[in-house]
Amino acid sequence: MAKTLLLKGEIREQTGSKHAAKLRGQGRTPAIVYGHKQEPVAISLDAHNLVEELHHGHRVLDVQIGKKKEKMIVKDLQYDYLGRDIVHADLMRVDVTETVKVKVPIELKGTAKGTHEGGIIEEHANHVEVECKVTDIPESLSVSVKEVDVGDTLHAGDVDLPDGVKLVSDPSMLLVTCSLVAAAKTTEELEEEVPVAPEVIGEVKEGEEAQEETSEEAK
Repeated sequence: MAKTLLLKGEIREQTGSKHAAKLRGQGRTPAIVYGHKQEPVAISLDAHNLVEELHHGHRVLDVQIGKKKEKMIVKDLQYDYLGRDIVHADLMRVDVTETVKVKVPIELKGTAKGTHEGGIIEEHANHVEVECKVTDIPESLSVSVKEVDVGDTLHAGDVDLPDGVKLVSDPSMLLVTCSLVAAAKTTEELEEEVPVAPEVIGEVKEGEEAQEETSEEAK
């Protein structure tokens, strides 16, 4: 298991959105710690160090609260409305010998065959949930899309998992599709598609009606 930084958690005496916003302004990320039949504890972590750990693919974190150091996994992350900055983290206490359920990110690899035929790859889910020992948690799961053609799909059950890792997500969960891109139609093409109203037999047009009235008066 890759070596991680020691993240120092500071207990939050106050909770609520205003206090959380203040912490984020000070460069700290609010978090909640739970698990191992202990009471949940509200803490904050150095935002930069937390992001660094996550960017390096570390799923198991060393967190010190007071004088006690514990191993924790990231169970959930909440991001801002832009999906860029972490605004809250859920951490769960773990033991390196236990089995846990955790979400692992999906990484698409290769260029899909269907893109050469005008298709476009669309990712419907960017992670799957798996179950494994803490020491076996993958940093990510690679999914090759090279053989994906137009009309093809990939599901969670198609992901190759490492030894000791079991899929928890529904195997039918949609991950990837390849569809044709509809070409934008020109104004001329759209006008051609507008149906022309058929002429009704016996229908008198406005000009013809006026002409008939003049003829009647002349008689």
